Amino acid sequence: MIRFFILTGYFEMTLYLYVSGKLDQYINLHYSYLAYLSMVLTFVLALIQLYIWVKQLEPHSHLSTKIAKCSSIALLLIPLLVAWGFPTVHLDSTTVAAKGYHFPLAAGADTEIQEQEGTTVQYLKPDTSAYFTKSSYQDQMRQVADRYLKQEIIHVTSENYMEIMEAIYDFPNEFVGKEIEMVGFVYNDPDNAHQQFLFRFGIIHCIADSGVYGLLSTGQSAKFPDNTWVSAKGSIQLTYHTSLQQALPTLELREYTKIEQPKNPYVYRVF
Repeated sequence: MIRFFILTGYFEMTLYLYVSGKLDQYINLHYSYLAYLSMVLTFVLALIQLYIWVKQLEPHSHLSTKIAKCSSIALLLIPLLVAWGFPTVHLDSTTVAAKGYHFPLAAGADTEIQEQEGTTVQYLKPDTSAYFTKSSYQDQMRQVADRYLKQEIIHVTSENYMEIMEAIYDFPNEFVGKEIEMVGFVYNDPDNAHQQFLFRFGIIHCIADSGVYGLLSTGQSAKFPDNTWVSAKGSIQLTYHTSLQQALPTLELREYTKIEQPKNPYVYRVF
């Protein structure tokens, strides 16, 4: 009977995340069909457990059986307690400040940090190379870059944000001088009062491989506080960042306007 209630809880939890619109805070919505499939399977398993409970004549009384049952129930309850007991929050510049920001593959620093943290969190540049062979990744990113390089003005949207950022960081010299329009939240560079980053948190597959992606920006005297959402227009340049010891693609701002936070602040990688 307890298994029936737990499985029903899983079903209700997934249904709640879907109806409330909070599912996109956990996974890339392009894989939402997996959540729907698990919801259906959980419901079916709950019905099976209900049937077994009704047909069961006598419960086993052996101590070992009881311990096994209690252990399995406790393990099943953990994700439910996490889902129902902890509120979902949007990641913002506070998270960036707490985690720090590190340019991927900067003298091996990113690899060392990930080994220490036991995570695959990425910074600044989305990197999907692990999901392809080396040659196919290069071919695909070459096609993506060529597609946007042909555009007179590159309009960065929630749908194409991740692939554009990846292309810019893969081919920074080719994007120099390109006009770009984008939306992001401000993270003021702690090492340079005249620079800020424009970020968005992105998800490749699920929250476990999420990261903070965006561009360094310069060229505007107006300074917004951290977490301010802005619409920005400008051109891509290369700027050497002293602390990161890297030449970063930089948005030389021409327009910089405060806006309301998007309904969904996250962006996702579309394959």
